[in-house]
Amino acid sequence: MSNSELNSPSRSLRSSISDIDTPATNRSVLFDQNFNDVWRPDPDFILVVGGLGYIGSHTCLELLKAGHNILIVDNLSNSFRTVYERISTLATKYHDKRSQPTPLMRLCEADYRDETAIREILSQYVKPASLHDGDTEGSPMQSSIKGVIHFAAYKSVSESISNPLKYYANNVAGMIEFCSVLSNFNIKTFVFSSSATVYGTTANSGVPLREEHCTHQTESFIDHDGATRTTEGGCSGLTNPYGRSKWMCESILSDLALADPEWTILALRYFNPVGCDESGLLGEDPKGIPTNLMPVVVRVMMGVSESLNVFGTDYPTPDGTAVRDFIHVTDLACGHVAALSSASAGRVPKGFRTYNLGSGTGSSVYEVVRALEAVSSTKIPLRKEPRREGDVGSCVAMPRRAEIELGWKTQKSLETCCKDIMNFLDHQKRESVLA
Repeated sequence: MSNSELNSPSRSLRSSISDIDTPATNRSVLFDQNFNDVWRPDPDFILVVGGLGYIGSHTCLELLKAGHNILIVDNLSNSFRTVYERISTLATKYHDKRSQPTPLMRLCEADYRDETAIREILSQYVKPASLHDGDTEGSPMQSSIKGVIHFAAYKSVSESISNPLKYYANNVAGMIEFCSVLSNFNIKTFVFSSSATVYGTTANSGVPLREEHCTHQTESFIDHDGATRTTEGGCSGLTNPYGRSKWMCESILSDLALADPEWTILALRYFNPVGCDESGLLGEDPKGIPTNLMPVVVRVMMGVSESLNVFGTDYPTPDGTAVRDFIHVTDLACGHVAALSSASAGRVPKGFRTYNLGSGTGSSVYEVVRALEAVSSTKIPLRKEPRREGDVGSCVAMPRRAEIELGWKTQKSLETCCKDIMNFLDHQKRESVLA
């Protein structure tokens, strides 16, 4: 059977958790006190929390393509269960084409803040004590989960301004408790979904942003003008609670890595992910009203909204509109695979390290609109509005650190992003006709 065939009905772990698995991953024997005598090692897994969302789903697909077994934990608050089936279909097709076995994929419906649920899930991946390295009493717990990617944060700038406590409770407090549970299970390789918003108003400096422009410990570096500079841990001009929550999380993770050197934590600072998987089966399809530029533009193209509100046309940029560093979501997903691979291979040191994931090239709102108009042959009506609270005029990455240390760089253009979005929309239209 293929990895896309799911057991039905789903096996219930507890009232708030449901688990989807392939038949091949279920044990056929129920073990009691003789468990260790006949136990065989389970394969290693990557745990992906929030793995059915926009970035999470594309990352799960790229992890499967790279040969990783994955365990997805998602509460489906902003995603759909059908995304799981689409990931499985695409991964199976990819590996079947290469005559390779498809890696395992499992789904547990749970909130990452539910400590009881997370403990119950993680306990299923604990290796029996008698098989730990050294087999000595008191040796650290060993898990089949070899790394974690955290996508389970809320991400709307505007919503964070109107409802800050929601963001601090989920993004900050939730992550603290989650890391505490991971530590109890000795799972200490962690990839954190951060954001370029941590740079605050430093983004308006007019130069590409380096990781050293926002640090959590004292760092020295050679700047773009050749001068040696030292930065103290801290932030400058954070403009919204979402950005503050990301900066707080980074600071906490930096402190955690200093306190416990067994942790390897990579914080990936996203710039502006856009586009869809080239298959057209995965894309940005949130349950609520989108706030990111691309899905908002798409709603206008589809007639759901009358026009695109352009917030700010008087920024000190070439055409007056905000400039952002747009990165194809598949490139971003591959950045997570590169981060995990570098961590597991020891190519990055233990401790806390930040990486910009961007293209290094900025595009204005008007340029994005023109690119979509060219691909779709559709005129997009615009309406000029005042600057939006919490926004900055420009935000462009210097991605050199990721290129050198992770062996990663973007491959896809803004035009490709637009073409893939149109392909996703075409698939949605065909599916709605067949429904």
